[in-house]
Amino acid sequence: MFPGASATREEASYVILGAPLDATTTFQPGTRFGPDRIRRFAETYDDYERRTDGFFSGRGVHDAGDVPPWDDVPAFLDHLAAELRSVVLDGAVPLMLGGEHTVTYAGVEAVDPDVLVICDAHLDLRDEYDGNPWNHACVTRRSLSIADRVVVIGARTGSPEEWERADAADVEVVAPEDARGWIDGLSPDAFAGESVYCSVDIDGLDPGFAPGTGTMEPFGLHPREVRDVVRAVAPHADGFDVVEVNDRDDGQAAAVAGKLLREFVHGHAAGR
Repeated sequence: MFPGASATREEASYVILGAPLDATTTFQPGTRFGPDRIRRFAETYDDYERRTDGFFSGRGVHDAGDVPPWDDVPAFLDHLAAELRSVVLDGAVPLMLGGEHTVTYAGVEAVDPDVLVICDAHLDLRDEYDGNPWNHACVTRRSLSIADRVVVIGARTGSPEEWERADAADVEVVAPEDARGWIDGLSPDAFAGESVYCSVDIDGLDPGFAPGTGTMEPFGLHPREVRDVVRAVAPHADGFDVVEVNDRDDGQAAAVAGKLLREFVHGHAAGR
């Protein structure tokens, strides 16, 4: 159980679901261990959060455990989306722990947002990768079949095809060096009248801060920048995930991921 997620499902305002999919991970597999690893490295955090003057254990968070994956990725995503949609229909906010980034598609399908805000080193706008349209490198492209637009913060690499797709009006790319300006310039009504889904691919951070991920890309975001993105977006968001954490470090990536989930909950609760 995620520490402090002590509410029952019936009374929950937020429901955590683990999605340990590790089917298309590139370079360093291990995202199947991500959900449990995030829970483990969140055990050291104090329950109280001074900025919002609230206790995490008092925010109405329930941990529903993991949704076990299988090797038919589209079928698993359909099943996962149904599990997440049940959370939405119950009037709660789904919080997903990955798992490879492909699982974000299920979160987007369940929430059906107008805007997808992602922290990610990669554009993930490929139409297919190694012949597979459901590879984790395609998740933003697939999600744009549901969301009206996407903001990718921290992107610093991609194929020529992806950069061409990113030039379209429904994609905004914020480079790592521009992230602070984007955060500081975000107006209170930036998402007025729009629903938002927020996704953090842990490789959006510089690998010096979060080496436990499959596709490390240097010159990335700092943890405080990702925290502030989450804080800024949380009051407007109807769903959240943090993905691509694996077991190839000493817990740095998982520790950041667990803290970001807590930041989302506190920011969402205080903002609403």
